[in-house]
Amino acid sequence: MSTNADIICVAAEWRTRPEHADTVRRLMQEAAAAVRAHEPGNLLYVAHQDPKDPTHFLFYEQYANQAALDAHVASAHYKNLVATQIVPLLTERNVSLYRLLA
Repeated sequence: MSTNADIICVAAEWRTRPEHADTVRRLMQEAAAAVRAHEPGNLLYVAHQDPKDPTHFLFYEQYANQAALDAHVASAHYKNLVATQIVPLLTERNVSLYRLLA
């Protein structure tokens, strides 16, 4: 059984070129919907776009534990939408992991 101390938070900050911003936004929305529909270990998955800089994106995610995060990265929708389609369009990609403070 997972506790709050097991929860892993992910902050992923991305940048793309202006000509790819609409595509990245659409794919991020697809990824968010797929995660919510198919990953029971995901507690929160929210995609954001900077209103002043549409090339700047942020994902904030929470997973019940490390196994849930590992399942996310191994999922077909992550591999297809994020790794294969989004990442090649990015000019910058920063991912930070955190533990939830109980």
